[in-house]
Amino acid sequence: MSPPTRLALLTLLSTSATLYFIYKSRHRRLLTRLLKEPSIQSSSSSPSKRGKLFFLSQTNTSKTLARRLHALLTLNDIPFDFVDPKDYEPEDLCKESLVVIVASTWENGGPPQNGSFLVNWLTESADDFRVGALALKDCKYAVFGVGSRSYAATYNDVARGVSEKLRKLGATEIVELGEGDRDEEDLDEVFDGWSGRVVGVLKGLRGENRGHFENGEVGGQIEGEVEFSDSEQEDDSESGVVDLEDIAGKGPSRKSMMGTTVNGKVNVEVVNGEKEMVTPVIRASLQKQGYKIIGSHSGVKLCRWTKSQLRGRGGCYKHSFYGIESHRCMEATPSLACANKCVFCWRHHTNPVGKSWRWKMDDPLVIVDTAIDLHTKMIRQMKGVPGVKADRLSEGLSPRHCALSLVGEPIMYPEINALVDELHRRRISTFLVTNAQFPERIEMLKPITQLYVSVDAATKDSLKAIDRPLFGDFWERFVHSLKALREKQQRTVYRLTLVKGWNTEDIDAYSSLFDLGNPDFIEIKGVTYCGSYVASATSKLTMENVPWHSDVKKFSEALAQKSNGAYEVACEHEHSCCVLLGKVSKFKVDGEWFTWINYDKFHNLVASGEPFTSEDYMSRTPRWAAYGAEEGGFDPDQSRFKKERRHRSAAEKLA
Repeated sequence: MSPPTRLALLTLLSTSATLYFIYKSRHRRLLTRLLKEPSIQSSSSSPSKRGKLFFLSQTNTSKTLARRLHALLTLNDIPFDFVDPKDYEPEDLCKESLVVIVASTWENGGPPQNGSFLVNWLTESADDFRVGALALKDCKYAVFGVGSRSYAATYNDVARGVSEKLRKLGATEIVELGEGDRDEEDLDEVFDGWSGRVVGVLKGLRGENRGHFENGEVGGQIEGEVEFSDSEQEDDSESGVVDLEDIAGKGPSRKSMMGTTVNGKVNVEVVNGEKEMVTPVIRASLQKQGYKIIGSHSGVKLCRWTKSQLRGRGGCYKHSFYGIESHRCMEATPSLACANKCVFCWRHHTNPVGKSWRWKMDDPLVIVDTAIDLHTKMIRQMKGVPGVKADRLSEGLSPRHCALSLVGEPIMYPEINALVDELHRRRISTFLVTNAQFPERIEMLKPITQLYVSVDAATKDSLKAIDRPLFGDFWERFVHSLKALREKQQRTVYRLTLVKGWNTEDIDAYSSLFDLGNPDFIEIKGVTYCGSYVASATSKLTMENVPWHSDVKKFSEALAQKSNGAYEVACEHEHSCCVLLGKVSKFKVDGEWFTWINYDKFHNLVASGEPFTSEDYMSRTPRWAAYGAEEGGFDPDQSRFKKERRHRSAAEKLA
């Protein structure tokens, strides 16, 4: 056999083997998929007279609602195909006799990714005179939308638009558009009521002994009520991501989560007529991510830096910048709700949203006591973990700091001052972060150890794009918040999160904001990438948007230069990709920085009841934390630890 012939034969065999393994891999995935969920109609199949049940969902939660309806339809012997619109050819709609759609609204009122092609096709066809108003004259339809009225301008825009376009194309609506608000406690009841009407109508429309639908009287009795047990409930999102416009139906079954009854109905979201902020769906999702929920609106979670310093492996940037003991720091919040939906939110957007407090309110003393109790329990669970030091573990059981920045907007909590008082009474320092949308709350806030305002952008357009605020007057609130910061006598901080391609070119605009708030410090941190599963579901960020530490340093130096000597670069924490600018006139004394905090003195000042300022409790910054030190902000008393990551070669993976 000649060399060219042998080469051709080897190429053919290699290609055949590759195709075979691809086929086997896809076959296994397909088999697993069929066993896990209802049969999903593929675009390759010819349209049938069976009904089509579409789900438009970004993070699989609208899909879960649709599955519940599909199970109810099946129980009532009404044949339907369960259809992912991304695998469906929209032009086949003209051949369908019945379509039911469960749709969520995604970013800026647009459709989820899996439904964008279908929605665009409907929009273009409805506006195209060549298609005609009778294109779907033989099709009957029903649409249900899931959204949040907090986004009033775009509430259920997708479901409303789909219903309108189907009607313009000649389809007949059999059940009025259903709309669910995930912020309301009756969402399940609303969806189940709408589903019951759909089934009732379809039982009347269904011809005797036929697998398709014909005109007829509305009638028939609905069989059963569908509930999913934990073993039946599908969890397609390993990350537990739940988006705010698409949150209904996510998590464990209603039966397993709620468990109590009021007047014969399952309900724990309303207590004594007051709605709880944390619904069973939200609670299940946050608990899956490791949050410990306190009461009806608060939470606590163990920070990875707390775990790190328990092992003597280094603390967070607040240890380097301000001298906190990371192993004695409790990360908590009295309000899981927020008024923004930031593109870089690393909390997966599972928390509620709102523009004002409209929920049941828990007592601040109960919140603090429970938070400390849950935190110390999590610390105790670290006993026996390799590397944890006994003395650090013992100290960790007595938290000395509280970072009120876990998730949401802590300052929304109406009793925030009483909660801060409870923490200070226990001599626990307070680091509170606000998103600059509640200026009146900043104005009434009592002295805390350090108050942060998130300055995520320097212009109105970029702030809207990055923070995605609920308030229409978000920019005015932002500016007002910065001005309110200026009146505070204790330590204040602008907190900048740099996102390459979004806000790293606005140095002049950022510097123009300095005079508004006159902060003591400016923290500049590179955005934390949350992984592809979060990026695809909650934002468009990729690793390309994450700046290097050198980028952050360059930006910080340029920003300090723009201040004309008012601010200088004081500290850095290379591990966190974070740099601190300090106000020279206050915190640089005889050439040395005093960015650290004398916590005992702070608590004594608070207890005295007398006025005091940020300069009254400052402390000298150690050399290793200063900007430019060879340690890069790493405490030399700690031990560096680097994980060994051995990535297998391509040859090893194939072996």
